[in-house]
Amino acid sequence: MKTMAREFDEHFDAGEDVSAWIDRSAARRPLQQARRVNVDFPSWMVESLDREAKRLGVTRQSIIKVWIAERLERQAD
Repeated sequence: MKTMAREFDEHFDAGEDVSAWIDRSAARRPLQQARRVNVDFPSWMVESLDREAKRLGVTRQSIIKVWIAERLERQAD
């Protein structure tokens, strides 16, 4: 008797579409789970962030996350 995992593996190995076998509601992205962090910025910095975010058409939070991610990637190199 085949287990579900074995049957899944056979379909996958045969190059078949296995998307129906996957429960996406239970899927998790490793190291991508959001965690809330509170940071206090001086008002001039918030105003500068808001101007740049408006210029780019993104939110303040988005620009902060992108800039921090870029810096961390540079540091990792």
